[in-house]
Amino acid sequence: MQRLYDFLRRHPVWVDGFWGLVLFGISGISLLYMVEGSGRAEPNIAAIPVCVGLSLVVALRRRATEQMLVLAAVIGTAQLIFDVETLPANFAMLVIIYTAAADGEKWASRFALIGGLCAAPLSMMRWPTENISAFGHILFTMFQIVPFALAWVLGDSIRTRRAYLAQLEERADRLEKEREAQSKVAVAAERARIARELHDVVAHNVSVMVVQADGAAYVMDTAPDQARKALETISGTGRQALAEMRRLLGVLRTGEHEESGEYVPQPDVEQLDELIEQVRTAGLPVDFKVEGTPRPLPSGVELTAYRIVQEALTNTRKHGGENAGASVRLVYFDDGLGLLVEDDGKGAPHELYEDGGADGSGHGLIGMRERVGMVGGTLDAGPRPGGGFRISALLPLKPAH
Repeated sequence: MQRLYDFLRRHPVWVDGFWGLVLFGISGISLLYMVEGSGRAEPNIAAIPVCVGLSLVVALRRRATEQMLVLAAVIGTAQLIFDVETLPANFAMLVIIYTAAADGEKWASRFALIGGLCAAPLSMMRWPTENISAFGHILFTMFQIVPFALAWVLGDSIRTRRAYLAQLEERADRLEKEREAQSKVAVAAERARIARELHDVVAHNVSVMVVQADGAAYVMDTAPDQARKALETISGTGRQALAEMRRLLGVLRTGEHEESGEYVPQPDVEQLDELIEQVRTAGLPVDFKVEGTPRPLPSGVELTAYRIVQEALTNTRKHGGENAGASVRLVYFDDGLGLLVEDDGKGAPHELYEDGGADGSGHGLIGMRERVGMVGGTLDAGPRPGGGFRISALLPLKPAH
């Protein structure tokens, strides 16, 4: 049964054609009874094309709505002219009025309404009922108008409902596309965040390990104690790098690290002392000062400050050259946190801080700008007058909007 219903829904013209044939048959039988009742030898010859035309209107109402509406109006006018009284086939006028209101163009819907409201009065004027008062004629005419008005109202309500459902579907599709777009943006942001974290962890810790390994190899024979200390630093730095790498990889899983506590927490400004001591151990002199009154800060600001200092000192070790030194200033303001990292080395190549890097270089400074932008701060990076490199940042305590 469901298959039959689906088939009929896919072929509406077949359904309409069937009902058109039924209407034609009923009209033909009614026409014969009218002839017998009136005692005529033959029916009004104009009634036959009227029945055929109105049956055709029903059969093609959904394929050519506007054309069938005009045809119904022409047939109705012909009935008035050739004195063809109301037939069962005239039910097609109700059907086409409903169809025009539900599926037709706007002009067709208005035309159907006007035609339907005029049909009953014109019929009463052409074939008045005998032995009825003027008030009775008016009452009977109004009663005949009701089916035409109801047909149009029903069709228009169907049109409105379809438009409402189409609007809901369009809105649902739009919301679905917006959700997909937001998901893609969130995924891209998360990928960028993880890339920044990986760069900061790998660049800093591997840089320390390389410096310590070179130092250990240089003093292996002459100063075994220093070589052993350098190897211990390499071991500790490697473990720290692995711990942070495991934490970052845990972000890609289902939040297991948050429940088990297996991974290390995000670094903050309190760990800057450890970071700077590690850098000093690697051979880079660093002067570290804190100004203002230290206080708890938002986690995003603390992580950003830590990563900026980490990346800046890593860049100093990479590009500062021999005998380079650095200074770090951490300033607590009432409404923000200030950072100033300077070195007296030869500075980074121009393309690293001006163009964002070439051939895959310069991602550290790009990551700094992204981090600062996420918390609504400002960053300035470039060569320092008199030599060296300077990175200054201002991180507001209020979140970015």
